[in-house]
Amino acid sequence: RCFPFFRNHGILGVARSMPTSAALDRVAAARGWTCHETPTGWKFFGNLMDAGLISLCGEESFGTSGSHIREKDGLWAVLAWLSILAYRNLDVKSGDDSWISVRDILQEHWFKYGRNYYGRYDYEKVDSLSAERVMERLRSQMNDNSAAFRVDEFEYEDPIDHTVARHQGLRVIFTDGARVVFRLSGTGSSGATIRIYLERFEPPRATTEAPEAAASRLLQSAKQALTSLASFALELGDVHALTGRSGPSVIT
Repeated sequence: RCFPFFRNHGILGVARSMPTSAALDRVAAARGWTCHETPTGWKFFGNLMDAGLISLCGEESFGTSGSHIREKDGLWAVLAWLSILAYRNLDVKSGDDSWISVRDILQEHWFKYGRNYYGRYDYEKVDSLSAERVMERLRSQMNDNSAAFRVDEFEYEDPIDHTVARHQGLRVIFTDGARVVFRLSGTGSSGATIRIYLERFEPPRATTEAPEAAASRLLQSAKQALTSLASFALELGDVHALTGRSGPSVIT
């Protein structure tokens, strides 16, 4: 409703890169849109847009785009949010304290669709051999039987040209909807970067749930909500012992 192009042409489908939050999947399911999960890299989105399979796509690094304006810079996301704010505040007069903010829209979204708490730990300039050992430790658990989670390695067959992209990241997928993704990059002489993506889902407000109770679940800080999942992930990959690090270089 906020974008004239999509009001006139509809949404053909949506796509996200595999490490990106699965919040998009929940909205797509509710709206009846097909949601594609691709490897990291804009060529995969381009193929889907060229084939007329998607109208919107994005990656967790804030690259977002649409079929009408194929610009992946963060500026696209800024202009999209400005369009949303303008639409939601059409009837608000200047100086009126009923202005609907980004925070208001986010909280409304979480209460309706649930919240995907999301974060990323980066371990930069790790010795390449040590980084590979972390990944191998995770691969060794791919066939383990666990009632709580499973480990797999993401691969993708392009529905357009049928090329297959393998070894796109190791996923730890939990039965409660949480997941952890381990990806390795830059394995040259300067060291490797281990990226650990953390995601935990909190269901939307139930019809019988008091607003205060829902808020206590849905309005936590991401750091607080992901603490136990992060600890589990680091232990599962034995990250600190194998890399000699005491913590991540960057947390986002």
